[in-house]
Amino acid sequence: MNFSSINFLFLFLPIFFPVYFLITPKCRNLILILFSFVFYYLGEKAFLILLLFSCVFNYIIGKNIEKTGKKTALIIGIMANVLLLAAFKYLNFFIEQINLLNIFPQIPNTKIHLPVGISFFTFQALSYLIDIYRKDIKASKLSDFALYLSLFPQLVAGPIVRYVEIQNEIIKRNISAENFEDGIKRFIAGLSKKVIIADTLSYTADNIFALGVNELSAPVCFLGAICYTFQIFFDFSGYSDMAIGLGKMLGFTFPENFNYPYISTSIKEFWRRWHITLSRWFRDYLYIPLGGNRKHVILNIIIVFMLTGLWHGANWNFIVWGLFNGALIALERTGFINKIPKPLQHIYFFFAIITGWVIFRSETLSYAADFLNKMYSMDSFFKATVHPAQTAVAGLLNIEVIFTLIIAVILSFPMLKKIEKYIPRFIKTAGYIILFIVSASYIAVNTYQPFIYFRF
Repeated sequence: MNFSSINFLFLFLPIFFPVYFLITPKCRNLILILFSFVFYYLGEKAFLILLLFSCVFNYIIGKNIEKTGKKTALIIGIMANVLLLAAFKYLNFFIEQINLLNIFPQIPNTKIHLPVGISFFTFQALSYLIDIYRKDIKASKLSDFALYLSLFPQLVAGPIVRYVEIQNEIIKRNISAENFEDGIKRFIAGLSKKVIIADTLSYTADNIFALGVNELSAPVCFLGAICYTFQIFFDFSGYSDMAIGLGKMLGFTFPENFNYPYISTSIKEFWRRWHITLSRWFRDYLYIPLGGNRKHVILNIIIVFMLTGLWHGANWNFIVWGLFNGALIALERTGFINKIPKPLQHIYFFFAIITGWVIFRSETLSYAADFLNKMYSMDSFFKATVHPAQTAVAGLLNIEVIFTLIIAVILSFPMLKKIEKYIPRFIKTAGYIILFIVSASYIAVNTYQPFIYFRF
């Protein structure tokens, strides 16, 4: 189920909240588990069984790790989770690569559906098992672990929460009118990011990336790349804001997932600000165990970012995108970035990030290469002849899109956050009410746009 859907906003939440707050506090965990399962079932139907299996299996493995302290139990848990994720997410990709070799008889495609959120709740389960083995946490009872893994605000697209971060809140939560109000504001802010900014820019970006190579020119490519750069940020950060806001309404404090990533001056800094919970997961559970900054640093960076790309999807584009980011971070370790003026650092980052997003957004590597070739071609930039499709796309750069891009740029910087504390409370409250009404009107009239990260 989508947070920005009519059913979630005006059916699921109005039923859930009265039940959750009117019932006795000792029963709230049970109600939250039940509604979380309903939430997942409404979106994924029979794949609820997969979530239930993950809850029970990882609970049993966690208890075994705590009881025996043996690495064998941890290895079994890790392998089972990784194999389950690979079966649903990567099996078809592996079959396609084997078939391309033409060594064996052609293997039929399995046509396996990718369950929404499997990458997120699998990583949470893995962190739980590893943290038990490291003695950072104790194994929980089944109901507590089921709540941790299935909690609907962050179930399908993060943030990737560690058990240690909410274990006390699972037992006892601080539910107050002030937290609920803050949660509502955070949710509305995220909702407006998604439906007003991201969905508006997606129309232009999608139309441009749907063009054939011969229909592209540098200005059109830059427009598409810039629109997508802001679309994916406001789409994903909007979801994270909604998840964090919902969590706050329920008494949970989820970790932040974004910290103005587009003000970065390097790709290394970007990954400290973008999808923070995923970055720290790979840092703590892969990069540091591989040796971190102590040995084989460049190799460790490349491995981590290759897997970061693969985590996003079974496609060579994602793998190359990950390697592209890893290679730039490895290059930045030479210190060249610190030897150039700040304005040039920002320019370097701008071109690096939009180039990466083109690779990420393109359906194939060949299309990404052609798109980038057109984007950075001076001949393409000053080409006199214009394809009719480009004229049609140019029409998409209307007042609404231009205004949305300006707002997106402004909101990508922390200036509004600094100004906000000087705005009277009643004006801020009125602003959030207006934002919600406008967002609801966008949802009512626009075509359904799923969150980008639902596919990962």
